[in-house]
Amino acid sequence: MDIAKPSTAANLEAAFGGESMANRKYLFFAEVAKQVGHSELAKLFRDTAAQETEHAFAHFRLLHPELVISDPASLSEDQKQALLSRCLELAIEGETYEYTTMYPDFAAQARADQDSGAAAEFQEQGEESEQHAGIFRTAAKNFGLLTPIEQHHAERYGIALEALQGKGVAGEAATPVAGKWICKLCSMIYDPAVGDPDSGIAPGTAFEAIPDSWRCPICGARKASFIPYREPELLPA
Repeated sequence: MDIAKPSTAANLEAAFGGESMANRKYLFFAEVAKQVGHSELAKLFRDTAAQETEHAFAHFRLLHPELVISDPASLSEDQKQALLSRCLELAIEGETYEYTTMYPDFAAQARADQDSGAAAEFQEQGEESEQHAGIFRTAAKNFGLLTPIEQHHAERYGIALEALQGKGVAGEAATPVAGKWICKLCSMIYDPAVGDPDSGIAPGTAFEAIPDSWRCPICGARKASFIPYREPELLPA
């Protein structure tokens, strides 16, 4: 197999994406099965998810042979540094694409779909149309919420890469960003300027004023799962 050919590389990317998606999907199914008390089925989903991970890793090794390690003990410090740097570079590349291109484009498309498709659907199937419009609104909101999360991830990876290069120590700013809080589970950043209108939290609402019953709009975590947001920062060594 010649992975230098664009078509093969594209197929490997698609296969890696498919296996990766299957892994997360089966883990989600396992959680559903667990919640309804079917432990046997939950185990089946988890076991299969683990197998899909191995399939994805096999594809990724072909895509990035520079990251394949046959004998870790034989690696020099410079080789270890190069491997870790490459991992961080790829991570930064992916997160940057997500927050600069993917999620902004997805959010724009979701808003466009809501505006154009919903009207026609309302005329034919009012109830279904309302449901569709709600889905599009939620998608647009979630894509918008995920944009700063991916930027946060990219910034953290960038700091980690600089730390790996000996420029300092990866850490966080000593002072939290005024008004912003971050979910410990999914990294959703609550911005008081934006609020969470879909949950009845108007723009301008301080985090402290949000009811304790409020939950993270991304992962559903409780308000108590949020901590003051501190920007990633490279600290002196």
